[in-house]
Formats: sequence, C-alpha cells, structure tokens
Amino acid sequence: MYLADQAHVPYGDRSYEDLAQLLRTNVEYLRAAGVSAIVMGCNTSCAVAAKFGYPPASIPIFDLIDAAAVSVAASGAQRIGVVATAATIRSGAYGEAIRRIGPRLDVQEVAAPALVPLVEAGNLTGPEPRAAIAAAHAAFDAPLDALVLACTHYPLLDAHFAEIFGPGVARIDPAEAQADRAAAYARSEGLAGGGRTRYLTTGSLEPFRRALEALTGPLGPTDEVTALRPVAQDAYIKRNA
Repeated sequence: MYLADQAHVPYGDRSYEDLAQLLRTNVEYLRAAGVSAIVMGCNTSCAVAAKFGYPPASIPIFDLIDAAAVSVAASGAQRIGVVATAATIRSGAYGEAIRRIGPRLDVQEVAAPALVPLVEAGNLTGPEPRAAIAAAHAAFDAPLDALVLACTHYPLLDAHFAEIFGPGVARIDPAEAQADRAAAYARSEGLAGGGRTRYLTTGSLEPFRRALEALTGPLGPTDEVTALRPVAQDAYIKRNA
C-alpha cells in the first residue's frame, strides 16, 4: 500500500506543527488499514519525527534518515552534502544522524525548495530543474565527496545532479537502503501477499495514474489506483490539532 499525500505538497514549505499533524494522520491511516510495517518515503516527515517523535503505531516504522546514515557510512565519504526541502534542512536532522555515525565527518546541508513542485508537475528535463540544481550546487561552500539526495523526489532529477556536481561526487539515494531494509524485514517476518500494490493519493486520480505509469511502466493487472478524499484528512487534522 503506497500512500501519496499529494493534496498537501509541497511538505517542505509547511510549519513543523502542520507537518506533525499530517504525519500523525498518515501513520494512523496506514495503521488502521492493517499494514504490517510502515516504510517512510518522505524525508521531511522523518525530519519532523526526529523533532517531535513518531505517533504511536504498534507496528515498526522504518525511518528514511536512519537509512541515509547507513548509506553514508558505507560510502566512506568524508565530506558530505545534503540537499533537501527547506523543512528538512531547518530541522538539522540529517546532520545529526550522520554525525552520530561519524563525529568527524564534514556535513553541509542546502535547501532546494523549487525541486518538489517541478517533479510533481512532471518537469524532469529542460532548463528549470537544471537551474534549480545549479543554484543548490552554488550554495555549497566547500568541495564534496558525496551528495545525499535527501528527498525522494530528487533521484528523478539524477541526470541533472550528475552533470552539475560532476563525476567526483558520489550521489546517495537513501531510498535504496530503505527498500533493502523493508525487504529484509518482510523476509525475516515471513510476510507474504499476492504481489499486488495499492496506490493511494489524496490528490487528483488521473494525473497520479499517469505519473505512476510514466515512472514505473504499465501497472500490473492486480494493481489498484485510488483517490482518497483529503477533506477527511483535513478534518482529522483539525480534530487532533
């Protein structure tokens, strides 16, 4: 079950209080749906959880920033850049997580708030995303060995990152380690299903479906794409504010 809260993007421009309420809403929805674990795919939500804690869920929640720290440690890089949403950078969660595993590592964090709206609009090529990534590159004030793409939208712009940051800077996608951890958990717990994916969006259904197929290819015959009503989410947020 893949939940995309598109009605409230971009998350990176919201207040911490608003983001904490959205996190609580999304975790509660998935828990109530009967999932066996929650695999976080939003760095900004994880940064908020680092500040406020995760809501009670009674099931494992796999944190994306923890996965990133593991990936950084495995890379052997000493000078690490982190590019993320404004809210993630304000939290300092990435720097704290990376320095816990390597107190002597040099970590620089830069916000790139223009990128999520570009990706959500399907604008993955051309001058606009390139200019936004070039601006992020210019904001780093020292050379890097590795760059953490600390928003799950950003790897979709990897060709621009590769061109602008150059071959000497390794690019780290925390989602890869996150997926490995989720798969390992499923194996260890003996979890089994029918191989079906349910894609849920709080936004518009058909644009979401088109984006899915553009990114992943044709959906499987048992896959399901559904729109949730964000009005219900907003009501939940107001009740729990």
